[in-house]
Amino acid sequence: MIGSRSLTARVLLLATLWSGVALVVIALVISALYRQSAERAFTDLLRAQLYNVINSVSIGENNSLVGNPQLGDLRYSQPETGWYWIIEPLGTFAAAPLASSSLGVSKIVVPSILTVPFNNRYERFYPVTDAFGNSVLVAETEVVLDSEGRAARFRVAGNLDAMEEDISAFDRSLYLALFVFGVGSLIVNGGAILFGLQPLDRARRALGKIRRGEAERLEGEFPREILPLVNEVNALIESNRRIVDRARMQVGNLAHSLKTPLAVLINEARSLDSSQQELIKSQAEAMQAQVQSYLNRARIAAQRESVLVRTEVGPVLERLVRVMRRLNPDKEFHLSVEPGCVLAMEQQDVEETVGNLLENAARFCRSGVWLSAVPTADARGIEGVEGVRRTWLEVVVEDDGPGLDPEQADEAMKRGRRLDESRPGAGLGLSIVREIASEYQGLFELDRGGRGGLRAVLILPSVTKDVA
Repeated sequence: MIGSRSLTARVLLLATLWSGVALVVIALVISALYRQSAERAFTDLLRAQLYNVINSVSIGENNSLVGNPQLGDLRYSQPETGWYWIIEPLGTFAAAPLASSSLGVSKIVVPSILTVPFNNRYERFYPVTDAFGNSVLVAETEVVLDSEGRAARFRVAGNLDAMEEDISAFDRSLYLALFVFGVGSLIVNGGAILFGLQPLDRARRALGKIRRGEAERLEGEFPREILPLVNEVNALIESNRRIVDRARMQVGNLAHSLKTPLAVLINEARSLDSSQQELIKSQAEAMQAQVQSYLNRARIAAQRESVLVRTEVGPVLERLVRVMRRLNPDKEFHLSVEPGCVLAMEQQDVEETVGNLLENAARFCRSGVWLSAVPTADARGIEGVEGVRRTWLEVVVEDDGPGLDPEQADEAMKRGRRLDESRPGAGLGLSIVREIASEYQGLFELDRGGRGGLRAVLILPSVTKDVA
């Protein structure tokens, strides 16, 4: 997953998820708390109105209930509103009951005391559905009205839909406010995260310049949190450069120290008879090739993982083709290179591998040689592709000569083997190409091309030129 490999995307994703979960939890908690407060306030309102009704009613003449409760709410006088008050005499008190005009001739179903008992304040609250389909909450109590023990049951009902509408309106406002706050927080958090991670992005771009050969160290102003990392990377690059320079110097010293003794051997061989001269000369030349091969391997191993080793493919191949055209005026050389290709190799190694293949193709072709270089995602089983190299370049050299069978191709890549003794050469070119490709963890193959001749395929490590 790409997003999981990006620190910015990971932090933004975690911040977004946490903000979303936090806002949802906050919304649910506030909504639940407001509902509890609204229900408690609704119950307190009904209790206050209940005692207002109690204080407004008494026993009048002819043992009747008299009074006109004024609750300050027009809904108690409007029919079918779900807001009612009811007074019913108890026991032997045979007065006519009183009720608000909003109830009319309807009645409210009352649960038994066993189902909903009175509390310690001798009150009970219960929800019911009135005759008009309204969900109402009823507050009820019983009060003794005079010294003779005559009592009445008082009920006040309030419409629960009004409370639910109030809660729904609050929830909508809450959710809208939290949504706006959440979006604003995400924008602010995203900006803060992007701003805070800018130094890391600058470090990434600076490292990209090093990989492209545009810089030799991480440069720029960095905060103190990542400054030690920048310093360590710069120190590592400098150490790597010193190791490569030291390896090159040692390679040069060794080559120089062996050059003179080998030259002396070859010169002394001239004074010998022809058979001995040829033997010593061939062995000395083989020694030179062997020494140079192992020195090259040591140099490549010292610089293989360096981020500073980069070679532009196009100019190198164009120069090699110009040289081959000059050396082989009777042959045609065709070049196709995709722009922007950069190899993670030393220029000397690129020239040696491709040059050997071009020289070999020019020696055996009939009329022409075709050279191409294109990026490829297929590493064809190269060990260490994952985690070591991410991009590869396929270099193909093809000719229209006689070509080789698979058995002959395997034999040709062995050191010192020559399939055609009639042509000049030491039989080391293809083996050197294979060794250099192997040292760079690449691949070298020989097969028969579409033009009937030999097709040499090199898959070499490359870098993306645009990594910003």
